[in-house]
Amino acid sequence: MRRPLSVLLAGLLCLAPAPLPAALTSTFQVSAQVVAGCLVVGGVSTYGNLDFGNYSALISGPVTTALSGTTVTLQCTPGVNLSMSINAGQNSSSGSRNLKRSSSSQLVAYQLFSDAGFSQNLGIDQSVALSYSDANTIKLPVYARAQLTGTLPAGSYTDVVQVQLTW
Repeated sequence: MRRPLSVLLAGLLCLAPAPLPAALTSTFQVSAQVVAGCLVVGGVSTYGNLDFGNYSALISGPVTTALSGTTVTLQCTPGVNLSMSINAGQNSSSGSRNLKRSSSSQLVAYQLFSDAGFSQNLGIDQSVALSYSDANTIKLPVYARAQLTGTLPAGSYTDVVQVQLTW
């Protein structure tokens, strides 16, 4: 007697053992790396303003100022070694930073310092370590001193310097 092939296959399938439940376990790694760094709070592009103020053209002697206005505030990962350097500015001459009169070539030399006592000179492109006690509110310590001669023509004297922060 001949049985159709499909009947034979169906019979064989009935005789096959039912699949057994299986469970496989394994692991995979989860990780993250936190890197040290700093950020400028508020995303400002200008780090502040050094404004010597207004003086009579006849005044002679030193005038001083400190970084003010919309000063930059930095936040750094605690323990980051932060430093800054400031270039020579747009009106440098003979290794000196200068304010330049807007309508002519008259210059007024000025120096930058990292302390209010004007003892820590910020040389041109000199890297200076910045110390801080609060990693969430770091302000740039920049102070300036210029020497007025008493013979300057009246006018507006300006310069623009670039600050580089590294960590």
